Amino acid sequence: MTFHQFLPRARAAALGIANFLLVALCFLPPLYMFGQSFFDTTGELSLASYKQLISIAVNSRGRELLLSSVALGAGAAMIATLLGFPLGILLARVRFPGKRFWRTAFLAPLVVPPYILALAWILASGKAGFLTSLTGIEFPINWTYSLGGAIVVLGTSYFPLSMLATEAAARRVSRSQEEAALLYRNAGGVLRHITLPLVAPTVLATWLIIFVLATAEFGVPGLLRVRVFTTEVFTAFAAFYDFGAATALTAPLLLITLLIGTIAFWLVGEYDLTARRNFAGGLSFALGRMQWLVFSIFALIFLVAVITPLVSLWYETEGFLHVFAAIGDSAAALMNSLVLSGTGATLVVSLAVWLAYGRARSTGFYRRFYDLSLIVIFAVPGTVVGIGLIGLWNRPGLSGAIYTSPFIIVIAYLARFVPLATLLLMTSFRQVPTSQEESAEIAGAGWLRTFFTIVLPQIRQSLIAVWIIVFIFCFGELGATLLVSPPGESTLPVRIYTLIANSTPGDVAALALLQAGLVLLPLAVLSLFFRFEKGERGQ
Repeated sequence: MTFHQFLPRARAAALGIANFLLVALCFLPPLYMFGQSFFDTTGELSLASYKQLISIAVNSRGRELLLSSVALGAGAAMIATLLGFPLGILLARVRFPGKRFWRTAFLAPLVVPPYILALAWILASGKAGFLTSLTGIEFPINWTYSLGGAIVVLGTSYFPLSMLATEAAARRVSRSQEEAALLYRNAGGVLRHITLPLVAPTVLATWLIIFVLATAEFGVPGLLRVRVFTTEVFTAFAAFYDFGAATALTAPLLLITLLIGTIAFWLVGEYDLTARRNFAGGLSFALGRMQWLVFSIFALIFLVAVITPLVSLWYETEGFLHVFAAIGDSAAALMNSLVLSGTGATLVVSLAVWLAYGRARSTGFYRRFYDLSLIVIFAVPGTVVGIGLIGLWNRPGLSGAIYTSPFIIVIAYLARFVPLATLLLMTSFRQVPTSQEESAEIAGAGWLRTFFTIVLPQIRQSLIAVWIIVFIFCFGELGATLLVSPPGESTLPVRIYTLIANSTPGDVAALALLQAGLVLLPLAVLSLFFRFEKGERGQ
């Protein structure tokens, strides 16, 4: 009997409970929304919500929502790919000093919440904003609050995803293939005819994933007054408490998420970004005389995507005293965010560990469907998750203990980020040979002892890195938290979002700058644990 066939009771129980919690926490909220859309307010079966959706779809409002949503996703994905693809190729294939610094620096827009970048865009391009003061050009308000502005913000926010995916794909290209091609072509020809065709499926899949994430984003179009499906879902529920209409409006989003997630997964297939240790990767080349041109491009992207948003926020704060005053006024929200994000990250990683281990050790035919379901559920908009959680937990017996307490925010974090943490940890578990567990089993060690003393210590660095990543995402979560936060239990993102309409730009900018700093600090810590293959040169 092999290790995969042998399933100790402790292991079966642990993985069974973990998968039950995955379904209950992550899959049940959107499924509940979908089920409730077939009932009216009296509890009777009804298709009224979908009739309303059809009526919306055939009129100008529906066409406007669809076109705006598609344009937002496609435009953001295009900008992200145009920036991230060449950066990923350069990081994977070119030797130059300071590579690790640039790789970490370009991650900054990804960890800063998109709505913070949208706020910086508003403050920078406003009549009294940083760019207006610097250039003397007054930007028209219909450019600041526009679909184009939202596309630029989300494109610069998500380009690190394209960069990382491209670099990882380029590193997986076999060195032997490229060395053989060098016998017939120069380095440029090898890049065009060997490397790029092998990287292209990953680049396209990442484009599709960014499309879905941008389409599902709520904070940026909400701040920039762009009407898309996510903002309409929020308005239908928060303003009119029309559960049926809100649910029906999520149908196009869920359909797009499922369809594009499936295509992206089919393009990429089943691979690991770090599936093998000591993987030599492809060829690398020196920059030579192009070094200063590349550094200039890097500096320009860093200036536009990182420095300009931070400077525009700082420009509005009017100094450190304003920041300290804003911290004092929002101390409760800040403390709530730190405590709840830390708690959420710990619980997310604690559950994802079991799920990732079970998936890494599985051999059944269902594993590809399992991976796809994690990708799709992670891409579900936060507003959809929030409404589903309200429907599930706002009921007698649970309301006082869960729905009106801070626990509902932690549950929202679990619902949003357990799939992400599971996907990130899967490859780490696959690097731990099953032969070690088999040897421990033969020696008489129980599975739990083997798991905690042999398996987990080998992925300790990955656990720390994933915890930091999840903490960053929890700390910036807005869509679901804005809906489920109980009265008096505001988090920093919710506090910032509500102050935008009720406070001065300086106060809002001070809090936004604080939040940006608090997520960039963990990024710096994460860079100490994040290591690429040992064969990499030119770091």
